Amino acid sequence: MQRVKTVLKEWVPPLAIAIILSLLIQTYVAQAVKVPSGSMEPNININDRLVMEKMLKFTTFEHGDIVVFNHAAENKDEVRYVKRLIGLPGDTIEVKDGVLHRNGEAVDEPYLKAKMNYTLERVTVPDNKYFFLGDNRNNSYDAHLWPNRYVDKSELVGKVLFRFYPFNDVGPL
Repeated sequence: MQRVKTVLKEWVPPLAIAIILSLLIQTYVAQAVKVPSGSMEPNININDRLVMEKMLKFTTFEHGDIVVFNHAAENKDEVRYVKRLIGLPGDTIEVKDGVLHRNGEAVDEPYLKAKMNYTLERVTVPDNKYFFLGDNRNNSYDAHLWPNRYVDKSELVGKVLFRFYPFNDVGPL
């Protein structure tokens, strides 16, 4: 009986601390996510595992960042998405002749493997909103198709830092 008490005394506090730290880190600092769709192929594939940082107050979002967010694209239930940030608040976005234009300038997108086969009339991203597209542009359900195309700042979950699975593709994104 004394041995059981000793073991509990030695193991319970460190285990409790580890569990609490793990929960705090996953809730506020960083979290692993599994990619649910092929909208980011071939750069990110279905079932890839990514790490996103969640400290949004300290995060600067830039064009080209890969971001995780929850969004009710069809004004129904929110869905979790992983997409590339194309438009920041105030940006004008349009797609013409298969090329993305931001603020009147053609955007070089070396991560795309196919030219876009659609057009998007010029739109201006409202304050506190963002505009996202998948890398698999012609097969991605994203802002060019969503009736509710802008993602509110409050819907952002985190910025993707790197892929940790599959192991042969580990690295920053």
